[in-house]
Amino acid sequence: MAARRVLLGRIVGAHGTRGEVAIASYTAEPQAIAGYGPLSAADGRRFTITHARTTKHGVVARLAGIADRNAAEALQGIELYVDRDRLPVVAAGEFYHTDLVGMDVVDTRGCGRGKVVAVRNFGAGDMLEIGLRGSRTTELVPFTEAHVPEVDVAGGRVIVAPAAGEAGEG
Repeated sequence: MAARRVLLGRIVGAHGTRGEVAIASYTAEPQAIAGYGPLSAADGRRFTITHARTTKHGVVARLAGIADRNAAEALQGIELYVDRDRLPVVAAGEFYHTDLVGMDVVDTRGCGRGKVVAVRNFGAGDMLEIGLRGSRTTELVPFTEAHVPEVDVAGGRVIVAPAAGEAGEG
């Protein structure tokens, strides 16, 4: 089975004239993207960050083998991935978004609701986007303990509290 890959960042353009690139980093600490070792692109190319610094606009990095602005510009838009098994173990109560996507969703009464299709954040905290079973619609559920009292990573399921006004609520 192929290793699952996790998107850590995207090259957004060239920086300066000596081949540095600007990277939009999706890691908790932006500069941490440099600590995962070689990163891969969707087309199989591998990139090693040899030096990185954080600026107010993101991470500026030097990549092995990229020595001029033209080469750096050619990389704009490349997404940078790492194999899931290279990510650090998370603390209790913390989850990687990639681990949540695809999980079955059931409510506290045991009724199946659907699957997690994405984890979104519009500025006020994480929301689980749930693809509703038997429907083409999705719903957003705040990813808080009150709304999602249990996440069973090993079992592949998320338990959500019924929304106010749902049938069967006591």
